[in-house]
Amino acid sequence: MSNETTTSAAAAWSVAASVLTASGVRTVFGLPGDDMYALEAAHEAGIRFVLCRDQRNAVFMATGWAIQSGEVGVAVVGKGPAVTNTVTGLLESAASAAPVLLLSGGTGARHRGSGAFQELDQLAVVAPLVKYAARVDHPDRLLPTLRRALLVARHERGPVYVEIPEHLLCETPLAVPAAPDVSELPHEIVTRGDSAVLETLRSARRPVLLVGGGMRHENGGRDVERLAERLGAAVFSTASGRGSVDEASPYFCGLAGLYTPEQAARLWQETDCVVALGSRLEETATFQWPDTIGRDVPVVQVNMAAADFATAFQGPKALAPAGATVRSWLAQLPAEPADPQWTATVRSVHTELHTAHQELLDGLARSADLHIAEVLRALDTELPADRILVQENGLQDMWSYKYPLYACTSGAGSVVPSEQTSLGFGAAAALGVKLAAPERAVVAFVGDGAFTMAGADLSTAVKNSGGGLLYVVLRNGGYGWLQVQLDQRENPVGDHAFVDPESVGAQAPQIPGLHQVTVWDKESLAADIAQAWQKCAAGEVVVLNVPVRLSDAMFGADVAGGDFPQIAGSGDE
Repeated sequence: MSNETTTSAAAAWSVAASVLTASGVRTVFGLPGDDMYALEAAHEAGIRFVLCRDQRNAVFMATGWAIQSGEVGVAVVGKGPAVTNTVTGLLESAASAAPVLLLSGGTGARHRGSGAFQELDQLAVVAPLVKYAARVDHPDRLLPTLRRALLVARHERGPVYVEIPEHLLCETPLAVPAAPDVSELPHEIVTRGDSAVLETLRSARRPVLLVGGGMRHENGGRDVERLAERLGAAVFSTASGRGSVDEASPYFCGLAGLYTPEQAARLWQETDCVVALGSRLEETATFQWPDTIGRDVPVVQVNMAAADFATAFQGPKALAPAGATVRSWLAQLPAEPADPQWTATVRSVHTELHTAHQELLDGLARSADLHIAEVLRALDTELPADRILVQENGLQDMWSYKYPLYACTSGAGSVVPSEQTSLGFGAAAALGVKLAAPERAVVAFVGDGAFTMAGADLSTAVKNSGGGLLYVVLRNGGYGWLQVQLDQRENPVGDHAFVDPESVGAQAPQIPGLHQVTVWDKESLAADIAQAWQKCAAGEVVVLNVPVRLSDAMFGADVAGGDFPQIAGSGDE
C-alpha cells in the first residue's frame, strides 16, 4: 500500500477523479446527478467541470475536445433520462472515431427491478454505440474498469462508457493510484520491402492519396505531402480529414466523393491506384467514384482497426498507424515519380481550382447581394491564419466544404461532423475545441437551425470559453435543407413550412457577456467581421448573424432530393 492513498468521501467518484487526473484529464463536460458527488470529486481533484445545460451538448463538447486535442474527452451525467440524452452525442463520437469517456450514475444493485426512480438498463441503451461498456458493481472493480475504458478509448479511437451505481457511494474507501497508467504505441513501423503494399505503390503511375480522419494528429512532420511529391500523387481529403494536410500544397485537389470539385473529377477517372490513409471509405467519401476503383484499380488502405477497412474494395491493407506507415514507405520508395505527365496534370488541376475560385469571387463581387462564399472569404482575410473552423453539414453551411473557397492551409484547423451529421454538433462542439486549443481563434460556421439546437449551452460557452470564440450563424429562417426537399415535391404537403421568413433577421438571446453583430449587406461585411473578431480577441464570445437567401446553396437539385438525399445534409439551417 506504500504507493497508494485512500479517500472516504463519495468513494467511487473520488477514485474516478483520481484516475482521470493521473491520466492527464483536466477538463470534463456534463451535468452531474442530484447527489453532486461527481461535481465535488472533480472540484477536490482540481478538474475543471464545465457545467452544461444539455447532456447531448456535453458529449458533443467532449467529442470536439477529443478531435482537436487527440486526447480522451470526458463527459459526466446522471442516470436514466440523463443517459438517454447522450445517445446522439455517442453516435457522433463513434462515427468520428473520437476517444470519449462517458461516466454516468446508475441505480443501486439492491433497487434494480423494483421500479426505482429513473431506473433504466443503461448498458443495453449505450452498448451498441460504444467500444466498451461496463457497470461497476463492486468497489474492487472500479479502478481496473476505468483503466480499461481509458485504454480502449485512447487506442481503439471511439467512445466508451462506465456506469457508477449509487450503492458504490457508501462502500468501503477504495484505493487510489498515485501514478498514471502509461500505455504507448510503437513509434515506428517497418514495412517489408517485398510487401504487397509497396509493390502496389511502386507499380502505380497515376496514384491518388486520400487522407481521412484517422490522419488527425498523424502528419505533424508533413510526411503525406512528402509522399505526394515522391509519387507525384494527387492528394484529396475526406471532410473529417481536413486539417491533416496543408491544402496549399500544389498536389492538393480538394475534398473527395460528394465534395469533389468539378475540375478534379477527371483525376478519379484516370487514376490507377488509390491510397486511403485513415479512412473508413464511407459513402460521402466514395460518392461518384468510377466502378473501376476497387475492381480494376487497387485501393491501398491503412487503418488502426480491422473493422475500419472497406472490404468492398480490392487492394492490400495495412493494419497500422497511418503516420508511421507513411514514414516507412518514404524510406523505401523511389525518389522520383513514375509518370511526370501525371504529376503535371495534378499540379495543373490544383491551379485550375484556384483560378475558378477567383473567378467565382470576382463574379459575386459584381452582384449587389451578399453571398455565403463572400462571408467565408472575409473570414479568411480578417481572422488569424491558425484559426479553427468548426462546421455543420446543412444546406448552406456546406459552402465551407467547397475547396478552395475554404482552405485549411498550414496552421489552420477544421473540425467537421461525421457521416452522421448530427444536427447541432458543430455549434456545441466549438466550446470543446476552444478549451482544447485556448490560444487559437475558433469559429463555428453554422446554420440557424443547428445554432438553435445547441442554444441551451450558449451561456455555457460565454462562461467557460475565455473569449476567442466566434459563432457565424447563417440565418435563413429555420431548417433550409428540409424546406428545399419540401419545395421540390410535385404535390404540396399541406401548409407546412420548415423556415420562417420573419426570423431571418433574428438574433441570439441576449446573454450577459455575449456580443452580437449583424451583417446586413456586403459593404459592411469586412468591417463587421473585423469588429466581431476584435471583440473575440478582447475576451468575449461573439455571434455574427448573417441573413442569407435560401437560394444561396452549394448543392442544387442534383443532390438535394435527387441522387443523394439521405446524407447530403443534416437538415440544419
